[in-house]
Amino acid sequence: MDNLRHSPQDLTCNSQRTGFYSDGTWCAATLHRPATPEAETLPAILMLHGWGGIQDALTVSYYEEFTRAGYAVMTFDYRGWGDSAGLPRHVIAARQRVADADAALAFLKSQPGIDPRRIVLWGSSFGGGHAVELAAEHPELAGAIAQVPMLNGMAAVRAVPLVRLLRFALYAMADRIKPGQPVYLPVVGEPGAFSSMDRDDAGKAMRLAEASLGRRYDNRVAARSMMTMGPYRPFKRLKDIRVPTLLLGASQDSVAPFVESAIRKVNNPNLTVACIEANHFEPYFEPVFSGVIRQQLSFLEGLESFGQPATFALR
Repeated sequence: MDNLRHSPQDLTCNSQRTGFYSDGTWCAATLHRPATPEAETLPAILMLHGWGGIQDALTVSYYEEFTRAGYAVMTFDYRGWGDSAGLPRHVIAARQRVADADAALAFLKSQPGIDPRRIVLWGSSFGGGHAVELAAEHPELAGAIAQVPMLNGMAAVRAVPLVRLLRFALYAMADRIKPGQPVYLPVVGEPGAFSSMDRDDAGKAMRLAEASLGRRYDNRVAARSMMTMGPYRPFKRLKDIRVPTLLLGASQDSVAPFVESAIRKVNNPNLTVACIEANHFEPYFEPVFSGVIRQQLSFLEGLESFGQPATFALR
């Protein structure tokens, strides 16, 4: 895990800050378009980042490569995170995040120059689970990509040592009953440090991302958020997906364990299942990133009519 392929300083895409409302709360978003679009109306990708993610934290290289390939891309911050409004800050609730993603999808469909019939979801980690859920709910989508997806929260919980789980439970209980500001713990930390993620080079990933962005990451998450993990099982929705979906897991992932055999048993012909030799965070960085983006671009190119201009754009 060496470096991000792209940083904000070397981007070629045209980025426009915008936003939308989710259940009455303002969510900050950015629409990235190709520097030289080949058509008046473009296919688009909605990016759903992971557990403690914010716009640009680890997605820069992906949206730059997607826009270079001719796709528009929208990123956004969930309520209470990044540049979005919402209190209390840095609380994670799976159902609320899926609702935010649904609102983002509706907003993207309404944007000028975006073909609402050619939208693909891209989700990573916890956001990969959201992509699976929305793909099951929106058969009108052109497709979906779920990278190192969190499909079974209980599998993630079982990967955590018992003493750590008990400590999470105590912090979460204190957070629930304490008035005022939430009780926070670090989102990521070094191996063995008390944080929501200390495995799979999580701390190193944060340092590399901060160096690329040139700013510090607000490394905190409300302890009550840990209680949303176990019950979250988007794996159950895999059977309901009716759009082409790429599930790209990592064989050494201990943050969101990828159980390839169980996924294949779902036997849904709309699912393309692939696994790479990597841990949870390596797909964001070189040298693994190069192979991952190649697989994803190949999947997008194979989607029927996704990359083809809509007929009304040619009139």
